[in-house]
Amino acid sequence: MLPHEDKDYADEKSSSLPLALEETSPVVVFAHGAGAPSSSEWMIRWKKMLGKALNAAEVVTFDYPYISGGRRKAPPKAERLVEFHSDIVKKTVAKYPGHPLILAGKSMGSRVSCMVACNEDICASAIVCLGYPLKGMNGAVRDETLLGVTVPTMFVQGSKDTLCPLEKLEAVCKKMKSLIGLHVIDGGDHSFKIAKKHLQTKGSTQDEAENLAVQAIAAFVSRSIGAK
Repeated sequence: MLPHEDKDYADEKSSSLPLALEETSPVVVFAHGAGAPSSSEWMIRWKKMLGKALNAAEVVTFDYPYISGGRRKAPPKAERLVEFHSDIVKKTVAKYPGHPLILAGKSMGSRVSCMVACNEDICASAIVCLGYPLKGMNGAVRDETLLGVTVPTMFVQGSKDTLCPLEKLEAVCKKMKSLIGLHVIDGGDHSFKIAKKHLQTKGSTQDEAENLAVQAIAAFVSRSIGAK
């Protein structure tokens, strides 16, 4: 059976109990997905949830150039967004020296965040991937970036996300070099939306399901910061 709760694939000697966050609150750089800017309702809602759950000094959001100013161009290849994203991260780090850095992203933004984390001049404490787009347009598994990541990485995925079949993500997680967390939102799609019928069957709500995900993220980030 596929897991439906936080799961570690890395060092089995690591404690499963979350450590308390350091006195210095983390700063989060949160990147949007391919089709909607940082001003979307989804991004605003998750920005607030992450900020509160992580007791963040700030959750920094931004728009990639192709979508800024109301433009709606097709997104370029993720690799072409790394430099711009990295500049945002460096400016944020300069504003909050000494604060643990968390890189977070929705879909494409999570993939670019992982690319940014691979840069030698970026020192992140953890990566939070919300709906990682493991499958490309041609259906191929895009695991090259993930296999190069050495930063603790937390995945939150919907069980019905067609862009990231869970069995394929689990296989990639087992090959990754860093501490890995995986929280599955049962019935959730690529944006974690759960059908009303499914919620009724489970006796749950959308808010409750997302709150569990945020709690899993907070525990993972706490453990990652404490381990450094």
